[in-house]
Amino acid sequence: MKLFKARIQNYRSIIDTGEFEIESLKTIMVGPNEAGKTLILKALQQLNKPADVPGFDVLRDYPRSLYDEISTGKVLAKDITVVTGYFKLEQSDRDLLPDEFKDCIYKRYKNIDNQIYHTVENAPPLVYYKDIKSDLLRLVAHIDKQFLAGHPADETRTPGKLYNSLLDNWKDLTLLSDDHSSRLKNLLVGHYSLIEEGNEKEEARYAKLIDQIEFYKKREEALDILAERKPIFILFNNYFKVKPSVHLEHLAMRTEQKLLDDEYYDYGNLCLLKLLGFTARQLANLGNAPSPDMKDKQALKEYKDRLDSRSYQLNAASAKLTQEIRRVWMPDPNRPEADKLKVTADGQYLKVVVEDDIGVDIELDQRSEGFQWIVSFFVVFFAEAMGKHKNAILLLDEPGTSLHPLKQRDFRETISRLAEKNQTIYTTHSPFLVGPDELEIVKIIEMKDRREGTKVQTLLSSSDPAGLLPLKEALGYDLAQGLFSQKKNLIVEGISDYWYVESTIALLKAAKMESLQDEIALVFANTSSKVVYYATILFAHQLKVVALLDSDATGNQAEQQDNLVYFLGNENILRTKDFIKGISKPSIEDLLRFTLVSIVKTEYETDLSEIAANHPEKPITEIFKEEIPDFSKYALAKSYVKWTNTHDATALSKEEQAAWISFIQQVNKSLK
Repeated sequence: MKLFKARIQNYRSIIDTGEFEIESLKTIMVGPNEAGKTLILKALQQLNKPADVPGFDVLRDYPRSLYDEISTGKVLAKDITVVTGYFKLEQSDRDLLPDEFKDCIYKRYKNIDNQIYHTVENAPPLVYYKDIKSDLLRLVAHIDKQFLAGHPADETRTPGKLYNSLLDNWKDLTLLSDDHSSRLKNLLVGHYSLIEEGNEKEEARYAKLIDQIEFYKKREEALDILAERKPIFILFNNYFKVKPSVHLEHLAMRTEQKLLDDEYYDYGNLCLLKLLGFTARQLANLGNAPSPDMKDKQALKEYKDRLDSRSYQLNAASAKLTQEIRRVWMPDPNRPEADKLKVTADGQYLKVVVEDDIGVDIELDQRSEGFQWIVSFFVVFFAEAMGKHKNAILLLDEPGTSLHPLKQRDFRETISRLAEKNQTIYTTHSPFLVGPDELEIVKIIEMKDRREGTKVQTLLSSSDPAGLLPLKEALGYDLAQGLFSQKKNLIVEGISDYWYVESTIALLKAAKMESLQDEIALVFANTSSKVVYYATILFAHQLKVVALLDSDATGNQAEQQDNLVYFLGNENILRTKDFIKGISKPSIEDLLRFTLVSIVKTEYETDLSEIAANHPEKPITEIFKEEIPDFSKYALAKSYVKWTNTHDATALSKEEQAAWISFIQQVNKSLK
């Protein structure tokens, strides 16, 4: 199952984030310091934390400004929900569930008193007495009639008397839970023989009642299955470091006496021991064990076996970590970059060393901070997941801050590969950890006011410029890298246009309907007014340029700028009206008019197909703005990108396919 939506409330600086979406693979959270990014990750982990991670502490974790509500008893800890997660089921989950629950959403939430609750949504509702009352009374009356037909003198012993006794204290809202269901089912089954043979109506009524009575049990079974399959949440931050050398006896004593004052100080090495399958005491005792008498062959063998077992497990762990680190660290073969890890035990010392390219062992802390971070990350990940790697959600707090910017850019790809197997959520300030094609998976975390607390913005907007800084820097870096790298360039107005063009071109190419020349770079100018600036810069470097403008007022204004016409010529200024007819002032969304109407129906639960059909001349975004409160062109474009991940070009209408094929052909022709 995958986490797809969450909400956090009543947690330190968080009053209520509101519900926010989680992407199926990778979600990026950016925002200024003290906005609450780390708190969001910590709260999410509580949905299913590793056993040794502490739970909520009412005194420390309830918002301090509201704590008098707790201390005065105005609100009770057991009623305060902190984190709620909504999970979509995968096919492997559905296969295990009864039919009624195959399309359900698994909801899990945890209160500040550390009680966890779960339920299912998008499933049949719970059954109460009021739901079966009329059918049950009719069936009982039928059974009594049949009983009296064979026992006319036994009115006092009719089955109805037993039912009346059972139902005496039932109210309309009495839930058919396990106890009520089993007793009522036993009565019905016991009197089944009294139902008139061949009476299809009463037979159907009986079958319906049995299904309703058994529903609660099915629901509980479904919840048990889903609870067993819930993912574990692995949180990693930069404080969790594996130290290169640790004294085992000292660590064992601190652990046994609970003297681990700093939760981060020994965490990395405790995770390493957990991964190795030893406790600090076990390894310490092996290091303390005196050599047995050489004449005692059995004792000597047992001693040797213990040491060999320790050595083999250390070697196995070293090999596993090395393999994973090589896969993600991607060492440059032309540079002396570390990649081989060794975990060894020498008496009372557990050592973590790195073998360099000439075979020399170097302590971990003498390698780069970036390499130490990678090692520590995988030690914690494998230790906390412990065999659940395929069912773990990774929460990374500021990953890779010690990596070189170019290594951060590589690590961004590493995170993407991890996310293919493990859904990943990470926070960052670094523009190198936000790809230009990843803006649709970015959440802005901000805190405008302490009284409102931390909020999660799902749109690329923020009242705090610091929240958007990593995105602006990421786009600036990518633009600087790619602006002059291609001789042919297609400029579009904004980020939403960029998503529509890029995603639709990819659909048509995959379906082998039409494809844009590989050497054409796609550039967005942020606004139509800035298209001329980009065109001027690119043209000045003797590069070929085509611009696509909407056919609205701002597009008209941009088209009429003298510089744009001078540099590009009229034939290289493309308008959306060139590819779709019958619409007044069409925008790029009108090239996907029918598809976007269907997406809006799903995303906003609003069917606008009839209105769109009755007003074919009206731009589709105007219809959306009029009919949908708080409509966002950005959010719609983001939804379209998601739609393309699960559909192919044949899902587009014939008109849409023709319009986009014509557009691509025109771009190729203009930039030939």
